[in-house]
Amino acid sequence: MITPSPRKKRLFLFAGYNKNNIIDDALVYYIERLFAFGDVVLVMDSDCPIDQMCKISEYTLYASGTRHGEYDFGSYKRGYIWATENLNLPDYDFIYLVNDSVYGPLFDMAPYFSKMESLSYDAFGLSEKRHKIHRHIQSWFIGLRPSVFCTDWFDVFMRSITKLVNKGQITILYEQGLSHMITEHGLKWGGLFSVFNRDIYNGIEKTFCAGIPFIKKDAFTRHNGALGMQILYVLNHISPTIRNIILRSAGQQYGDEYINWLLTYNPVKILLRNISYMFHKLSPNGG
Repeated sequence: MITPSPRKKRLFLFAGYNKNNIIDDALVYYIERLFAFGDVVLVMDSDCPIDQMCKISEYTLYASGTRHGEYDFGSYKRGYIWATENLNLPDYDFIYLVNDSVYGPLFDMAPYFSKMESLSYDAFGLSEKRHKIHRHIQSWFIGLRPSVFCTDWFDVFMRSITKLVNKGQITILYEQGLSHMITEHGLKWGGLFSVFNRDIYNGIEKTFCAGIPFIKKDAFTRHNGALGMQILYVLNHISPTIRNIILRSAGQQYGDEYINWLLTYNPVKILLRNISYMFHKLSPNGG
């Protein structure tokens, strides 16, 4: 049994993915920042060689890099099972489920942990999605108290995670499902920030100005590049260190040529991208 450091009351179960099977600078940066606040268990849904996994070895209690195809919740499951077998979970005050679908943190996380953990909720997140029927904690950053993670029903939920056909099913059964299950057991949950519809993806500048300390990676490929100006706004208002880390990672992920095209200052080009995306949405095959 591994004993956590006395200064650390948080356990981060971190789900990672990289199509190039690497541990890039953005992931190292994120894990290093979390390490300052607790113990980290990393499970990649990618076949990462040993030389890549070594990049984060000093910041993790355990790390694995093997493709399993169960997306983030499959990694959460594997990290959780490892933790139950090697750690005493009641030693922790909080367990966090965190993934790398975002770039950041863009700011110091200390005030965010203080605010989230001061909320009178059994489970909480950096953001909750507002929806008439399917309101839920967004699964890229969820915090849990022992009233959740030390229960039999949570253990059954985590161990029952399996490979599903598409991400839509994952959202319904696991992301929304966890919030609904918490409610069904008479517990409370909420988010530090409340986001409407797809603002976390499309309202990049808006959510940044509201104080959310991350930017969704999907924003780099959405709306035919029309979000480039918003992304550029965020990049111009953060430290050069994290900005350069994000640009290097995005360049590896999407190609430097695409990133240079995306992050244009030209308002005419941005307008044309928005028009192009609008016509795409209105077409019979539009999203």
